[in-house]
Amino acid sequence: MNNTGTGKMMVRNILIVDDEDSIRQLASLILKSEGYCVYEAVNGIDALDKVNGADFHMIITDLQMPRMDGLNFIRQLRRIPQAASIPVVMLTSRRSRGRIKTEGDLAGVDAWIFKPLLHQQLAETVNRYSA
Repeated sequence: MNNTGTGKMMVRNILIVDDEDSIRQLASLILKSEGYCVYEAVNGIDALDKVNGADFHMIITDLQMPRMDGLNFIRQLRRIPQAASIPVVMLTSRRSRGRIKTEGDLAGVDAWIFKPLLHQQLAETVNRYSA
C-alpha cells in the first residue's frame, strides 16, 4: 500500500463486482484484512453507477453476471475518462483462456484470478497494483 509520508498507510478503495453474495463477502473479508476499504456491486450496471463520482484504486469483477457481464462492464468503464486507468482484475471460474482471455485483454483486463478464490492469490494480486 502507498505510504503518505506521515507514517500511516493510505487507504485504498476497491470495488468488488459479483452477482454471488458469498464471493463478494469472501473477497471483501480478505481485502479488509489486508487494510483496504471495500465497496460492492452486484453487476456491471450497479458498478458503473458506483464508479461515477467515486475514487476507486482497483476494481475486481466477475466475468459472468446478469444484466451486464464483466466484459461489457469493463468496456463501458474504459470509456469513462476518470476511470479509464483503474486497474481491473477479472475473477472467473472459467479456466479456458482462449477467446475469453483475448476478449478480456482487449477490453482492458489487467490481471486474472480463477475461482475458487484463495486468500493469498487475491491479496498478492491486489497488493501488486497498490505498491
